[in-house]
Amino acid sequence: MYLLVLLGSLIGLCAFLGVRLALRYRTVRKFVRGIKKRADSAAERGFNAVEDIPVDRPDGNSRATARQLQEVRSLIRKAERAQAQGQTEEMERLYIQALTIDPAAYEVRAELAKLYLTTDRELKAAALYRELLDKQEDVSYWSNLGLAYYRLEQYEDACDAYKQALSRDPANPDRCYALGRACIAAGRLRDAAPLLEKASARLSRDIDLLRMLAECYVSLGQIDRAEEVYRRINRLQPYDEDVKAKLAALANA
Repeated sequence: MYLLVLLGSLIGLCAFLGVRLALRYRTVRKFVRGIKKRADSAAERGFNAVEDIPVDRPDGNSRATARQLQEVRSLIRKAERAQAQGQTEEMERLYIQALTIDPAAYEVRAELAKLYLTTDRELKAAALYRELLDKQEDVSYWSNLGLAYYRLEQYEDACDAYKQALSRDPANPDRCYALGRACIAAGRLRDAAPLLEKASARLSRDIDLLRMLAECYVSLGQIDRAEEVYRRINRLQPYDEDVKAKLAALANA
């Protein structure tokens, strides 16, 4: 009798556990199907799975580079404060220190070159601008190199540099003016005249430019064009006796 009761209890317990396992398996399958269904729906709406990408940990070299950049920025800020106080020697020292830390800091090299150009150290400025142009193309570098050569009286080199600047910024009348002025200094009057004429169309009230253009036409023997330019100057400065005298002289030529 006891054996039958024990056997029945065992069978009932097994049945109960079997039902529970079946229900759990069914629930798990239902959950998985729900996940798959939501994933398929998301794919249909255009979502893509995001792959796990291992994050690269910065090594010692990258941390050193970050420190160098921070030091360079700090030196640039100090140089800007020195500039506000007119301390050009301190600016130079700070820029050179920054370049010692990071020789590839081209913006620092450009600021140092500009400093040399504005403090009448054209040889150093020209050397730095040539170095910059070996690494980077920038119209202002060509223009400032041209100015450095012009001040050094290396007029052919100035023409070449200004020509490069003009080719990269052809709509800028100041580029035409600078190249035309360099051509006059180099004795290339026929090249200078059309450049100055083109610049005067935009810089129509620049008296120095107009005087240069008029004198260029006189030197070329183009009297009619010279008279026309002097008349333009006379309209801008009607009381300029020198311009009146030149007009009178050209009328009697």
